[in-house]
Amino acid sequence: MKGSGNEHPCYVPPELVNCSSKACSVTHQYYCYLMELKQDYKYEVCVRDIVLAIRSELDPQIVDALSGTSFVVERGKLSLNLTSAKPVRLSPQEVEQCRRFQTTLFRILLKRDDNKLASDSDNFCLGDNPEFDYLLLPATVEHQRPSNSIIDWESVNSCCPFSSESTCGSNCKDHACDVRIKNGSVCSCKLENCVVYTPHSKSFYTMTPVIWDLNGNSTLRYLGRDGTATYKEHFKKKHGIELRFPHQSLLRGRKVFEVGNYLLKDRKNKNKGEKMGSEELPPELCSVIMSPISICTVYSFSFIPSIMHWLEGLLVAFNLRKMLLDHCTKNDIPIIKVFEAITAKGCQEAYNYENLETLGDSFLKYAVSQQLFKTHQNDREGILSKLREGLISNVALRKFASDKNLPGFIRMEAFDPKQWIIPGDKTKSLLLEEGLVSCGRTSMYVGRKRKIELKKVADVVEALIGAFISTEDEEAALSFINWIGIEVDTSIIPYERHLSTDPENLVDVKFLESRLNNYKFEDPYLLVEALTHGSYKGPEIQTCYERLEFIGDAVLDNLITMHLYKEYFNEKFSPGFLTTMRSISVNNECYALSAIKAKLHKHILCDSVVRKNIEKTMKGVENLSLESTFGWELETYFCPVLADVIESIAGAIFVDSGYKKEIVFESIKPLLKPLVTPKTAKRHPISELQELCQKNQYKLTEHEHPSVRENDETLFKIEVKANRITRTAKASNKDTARKMASKEVLKELQVTESKLSMNRTRFLFPLLCAVFLFCWFVDEMIFHVVSYFLNSFKF
Repeated sequence: MKGSGNEHPCYVPPELVNCSSKACSVTHQYYCYLMELKQDYKYEVCVRDIVLAIRSELDPQIVDALSGTSFVVERGKLSLNLTSAKPVRLSPQEVEQCRRFQTTLFRILLKRDDNKLASDSDNFCLGDNPEFDYLLLPATVEHQRPSNSIIDWESVNSCCPFSSESTCGSNCKDHACDVRIKNGSVCSCKLENCVVYTPHSKSFYTMTPVIWDLNGNSTLRYLGRDGTATYKEHFKKKHGIELRFPHQSLLRGRKVFEVGNYLLKDRKNKNKGEKMGSEELPPELCSVIMSPISICTVYSFSFIPSIMHWLEGLLVAFNLRKMLLDHCTKNDIPIIKVFEAITAKGCQEAYNYENLETLGDSFLKYAVSQQLFKTHQNDREGILSKLREGLISNVALRKFASDKNLPGFIRMEAFDPKQWIIPGDKTKSLLLEEGLVSCGRTSMYVGRKRKIELKKVADVVEALIGAFISTEDEEAALSFINWIGIEVDTSIIPYERHLSTDPENLVDVKFLESRLNNYKFEDPYLLVEALTHGSYKGPEIQTCYERLEFIGDAVLDNLITMHLYKEYFNEKFSPGFLTTMRSISVNNECYALSAIKAKLHKHILCDSVVRKNIEKTMKGVENLSLESTFGWELETYFCPVLADVIESIAGAIFVDSGYKKEIVFESIKPLLKPLVTPKTAKRHPISELQELCQKNQYKLTEHEHPSVRENDETLFKIEVKANRITRTAKASNKDTARKMASKEVLKELQVTESKLSMNRTRFLFPLLCAVFLFCWFVDEMIFHVVSYFLNSFKF
């Protein structure tokens, strides 16, 4: 199903969907997987294992990808291990009860509204239309786990209607229904592990054992602010409720756990030692909703929406991977790479496609450039660039992607637990389309339509190319590029350029080869072409370096990007690392500086005007150190021709070597040294300023003043303003003036930020000390007041 404009479908993996027309009348087999949860933090409540029962058997790669995953929760990290268990066959009645259980519990956790709870009128039977069909059930405690089942059926049946005849727990000795609650009378054993609802506070609570030493007539644990002393007085004055059974022992409850997005990369933790808050509640104000169900089970289920969203994303990636294996490669590609390639930055998760997109962008540019260079040998660089843009622009890539149904696989938004579809909940069922979207062997259900920015679709196409490249499978990447509709190949087409004179008469071939790691040109005419500017009018040369610059630019971009990825990319670097390193390494200023260091400027064939610009650059750098700089650190003008010849020489070697990229890199690398490393990387001041302003929401403006004449030279005047800081710079080139002004504004902003940070620290320290002393004083006062009242009662 193709999207119209910016609107595209959102796919749902078939593994989570049931579409049986006999769903409600037959016994169903479910494949079971044990979700073993482990917390690395201390907390009063421990996590329990959960059973995932699903209609389709999960691929082992999915199980492996999900196992070992860590989630950042409030108090630390929660790790997940997924293991396969014995399949189960469930009757329609058992399936219905399981769906009732999970719907009730998730509505409590997510909706927090008693009007949204499951009722007798709800239909939990599997329908004939496609819907989510998987079960999330509490597992039995490991040491009590029977050999025939790992499902805790006692908890699954906890949402059955209550009556005075309800069966007591196996550990109950009294079996007396003598505790009055909001919805009847029950045995006290029913209140020890349960979920209740209190209308007066409109809240759900998980219950711990009954507090036998406290009742409605007892003194409040903490003196009420309204002056009340007992629980009975407190509920009368605060809620207008007269307790009818104040003699009953109070219950201790904790409000049900908040369900968060535990996939967030930058989620902040609470204090690991923070204790669980609880409240004393009169039983007569409590309606029992689920019993028996432990607080540990409820706590564990609060993490399930995030885990299932992660699993759903992996299944989407798994199905896309199947489609790619059908059309693009027979070699395996890790699911996690495909998952990374379809995950946008907006998801705010540990993985996103930014690094893979950078990798794929550079390879796509290279692949298309070499194809156009080979097949359009009589076209100039301008035409080649226009043809390339028509194939790899965002608009073009969006169309190619839509034709292959790719946008539906994109994960683009941060997970919102409140929007999570509860499996079995038909009040907000996912409107799955009856027809499947066919993608080769893969068929996906369409859940909803959403708008996706044009650039995001293009980025995912490039990221998928990058996923292949990251596994060093260029053949698969080329196959994918061809599959989406861009024709490229690796065939070698002869490139012939004949000069009427010996190349040695025009350039010093041997010197230049010595600069290129002693690379020996099979066709020295290519080296002459690489050094010939379009302004050169010699009769013996009928061409210039522009075509070789076109292909060399793409080759160098790809080679340096791959070098950075292989050398430095690992989990310690955040998404965006590769993009930043690439922008630092692949730019005209760096290339121009490399040409100057290698003294290539002396060998460029050009007219007097260009020569004058080159000499102007040389004069600007003659008294500067050039050994460890990235070009933009120097406040000087760089003639663009100097950068061009680095790219054109790379193109000449590429063509001369028979399109072998590795030879290009080995030959050109000496010119580019020192290559950037994470330790030596320095951002361009313009990029760094833009990022700082975006982060702090500063308004950044630029204004170009009229040029001025100084010392018989035209100078451009650029003004840059950010956060009320204005700096103006003059230079013989607009870009240089802009760079210099931005550098000064950036420096001033950084000084200001540093001072603000120091002032905050100076202010916060005494404030924190004052707060600490105040809390200590209040705590002491409360202690003495409570002690006084207790001593008075004793007396």
